[in-house]
Amino acid sequence: MFESSVTVEWGDCDEAGIVFYPNYFYWFDCTFQRFLRSRGLSQRELKRLFGAVTPIVDTGAKFRGPVRYDDHLDIVAAIDLWDEKRFKVAYRLSVGGTPVAEGFEVRAWAALGEDGRLKGKPVNADFKKMMM
Repeated sequence: MFESSVTVEWGDCDEAGIVFYPNYFYWFDCTFQRFLRSRGLSQRELKRLFGAVTPIVDTGAKFRGPVRYDDHLDIVAAIDLWDEKRFKVAYRLSVGGTPVAEGFEVRAWAALGEDGRLKGKPVNADFKKMMM
């Protein structure tokens, strides 16, 4: 599990003063990258250490309540499913302890093949240990 937070800026909001929904997906990705860094990793390190990257292959979100300019958004991320070649990161977002959204990303474990294209590979066991 990993916890992060952001303060909602004016530019994150739409005309109604509520966060524009694509920003949630940006915050999911930023939180995952921070999660990696908290474990001494990054996308560059994954490529260097394991020859792999973690592209998103599916994502989704449910919005429970509005988030507005100047709100302090708390984000909790956890990997809640490990498959052979993929893993799912679940996100819970709250403001002042009140749940406002939840979401997920399914990420593949992919390596560059000899033909220069990304190909799914089994998730590296050492990576799994580092993220638990």
